[in-house]
Amino acid sequence: MLTLRRGLAASRALRRFSTKPHLTPPTSLSEGEKLIYYKLVDKFSPTELAVQDISGGCGDFYAIKIASGAFKGLSTLNQHRLVTRVLKEEIEGIHGLQVKTIPPPS
Repeated sequence: MLTLRRGLAASRALRRFSTKPHLTPPTSLSEGEKLIYYKLVDKFSPTELAVQDISGGCGDFYAIKIASGAFKGLSTLNQHRLVTRVLKEEIEGIHGLQVKTIPPPS
């Protein structure tokens, strides 16, 4: 769960990130989902991205599905490592993370 301090930091971080023109975030994202969403957009320029709080809304467990050319030629393990490195700060404050990465077609 994002604490007030983390919530304020998340709000500031959201303003730093720019959305890529080809990917529009859902309007129903929570603050925690938005922070993760924009960090991943900024780093990976994904062709598909879904971020969902699957903890019932408390921000303790997230599911991420991301498709990106950045994963080309990498093992699934290394794709997941890339994602978790980008989200290192966010992962420290949650209980679980489910990641599904999709590399581009060969």
